[in-house]
This record gives sequence, C-alpha cells and structure tokens, in this order.
Amino acid sequence: MARMDRLASFIREGSTLVLDTLDSFNPAMEIACQALQWWSRELVQVNTYLTTSNAAGFDLHWDDHDVVVVQLGGEKSWEVRGTSRVAPMYRDVERADAPPEAVLWAGTMRAGDVLHIPRGYWHRATRTDRADDRAGYSLHATFGFVKRTGVDWLSWIADRSRQDEAFRFDLDRDGNTDTLAELVPQLVARCPQDVYLLARETERPPRRRVITGGVFGGLTDVVCLTDFPPHIITGPDDVTVWAVGKELVFAAKAEPVVRKLLSGNPVNIEQVTAETGVPADAIARTFVDEGVCAELTPELAAGFLQLGK
Repeated sequence: MARMDRLASFIREGSTLVLDTLDSFNPAMEIACQALQWWSRELVQVNTYLTTSNAAGFDLHWDDHDVVVVQLGGEKSWEVRGTSRVAPMYRDVERADAPPEAVLWAGTMRAGDVLHIPRGYWHRATRTDRADDRAGYSLHATFGFVKRTGVDWLSWIADRSRQDEAFRFDLDRDGNTDTLAELVPQLVARCPQDVYLLARETERPPRRRVITGGVFGGLTDVVCLTDFPPHIITGPDDVTVWAVGKELVFAAKAEPVVRKLLSGNPVNIEQVTAETGVPADAIARTFVDEGVCAELTPELAAGFLQLGK
C-alpha cells in the first residue's frame, strides 16, 4: 500500500514518478491504446511520467520501440540524438551503449506538444534547468509502439516447425543433416511474412474484461475490445470473423450487424437491430461469450467520453 505522506514529500521536494501500463487500469487510456493499435496494427502501451520542481528524468538512453510523447501539462526540456547502431534490439549481438555526440533536436515540450522518437534514438528529458521554477511540474504520456522484426518472424516459423515431426527428433551429430536443411526452405515458403502478420493479429487472446453473465440485467450495449480489428471475410452464403484465435461463422444476412458490432465503437443492440433489420441479440451474445466484444460498463462508457473531449 502506498504511503501517501511519503509520496507527497517526494512530490514537494522534486522527483519523477512513473506509472507504467496506465492502459491496464484507466479506461480512457485503454481505449486510446486500442485506437492506436487498430490504426497502426502494432501493439501499444502507455506510461506516464510526473516530474516536479527541478528534478531530473531518465538519463540519456534509447528504447527498443518507437515512442510518441504527448505533453499533458507543465514543461520539460528534451534532447534527442541519433542511433549508435542500426535497428538495435533489446536482445542483440552487439551492445549499443555509446550515444553519438551530435544533438538532432533540443527544446521544451509544453502542454499539447507531441514528439515522435524512433527506435534506437538516444534521448533524455529533464527539469534540472528550471532552478527558478521549483513550484512547476511536467506531466507527459509516452505511447510505446512495439513493432515486429524479421527475428520475430523467424521465431514464429521456428514455433511452427513443431508441426513437422522431422524437426522434433533429436539432432544426431553423426547423422545426415541434409533432410532438415532441405525442409527449412519449404517451411519458410509455407509461412510467409503476410501469414505471420495476419496470425499475429487474429490469434491474440481476449483482453481482460468485465463479465456479469446477465446478473444485473440483460445485455444492452457492447463494444469490440480486440487488440486489432477483427478480420471479416464475406462469402456468398456466410460471413466469417477471425479474432482472438477463433473462427466464427454467421449467415450472410448478418454482415451489417457484424460490422456494426465490431466497429470498435460502443453500440446499442436494439439500435443495431432497428438500423439493419436483422436481430442483433444472439450475435452480440456470441461475440461477448467468445471474448470478441465486452459488455459496455459505465467505466468503459466514461472512457470513451473522456477520450472524445
């Protein structure tokens, strides 16, 4: 449990407080990250940083993912430098621990300002240059975009190799290795990058959500809470939804209902039925039961309202 008196002392004396993964317990930030994920097709999380008085932030460093900094309040001085290694990774064969001397950009971030820092670019933020502003502060949110690399693709292919018994046998030092060497190109050909990226989006598990099971009344409003937009495939007789590692098939006439329920916006089931002429209750219940949609709780609804302001 937090000692609020100690926390107040830190804030008063000057410090940097970090709140990681704010999207995991703040509805507005959860929805903001989902919106950014649907737009970028990359995983996104948000951390927040409060720096008071003339305290320092993190020293010069680089991140293994792109970040977008949004200044929410106050002011903070930033410095951005280039990379010391092309496309550095958290797990890498070489260390990237020597920042370049040249400063690409330096300036002050104020409320409403936005800064994009690509992966590997050295940067730091501080208020140590504000000795005369001990009553001031800085509050900013950093959205981290975790992109996929060729290494991730190869790791996924290695996981898929378990489907072939030839790759599951023990390696024999004195045996013939030609067979495996011949199978590797075939395995790669069966697992191209576009298939990997599609699987990454459609196989993400359901997100944490509230499930009441109708204890407090029937299902009236829902919202799609998948990490990425569900893939909807229409055919002459049916419509198929790929999401949360599942394949859900509906009659073709259900397509307008499916698209409204999976829009990413809160929807009222009765209104969807009225607009499409197709009963939406059973389809909405299926999406909720399968983890594609969630009941629209007051907290989630408030999050959408806060995000829209």
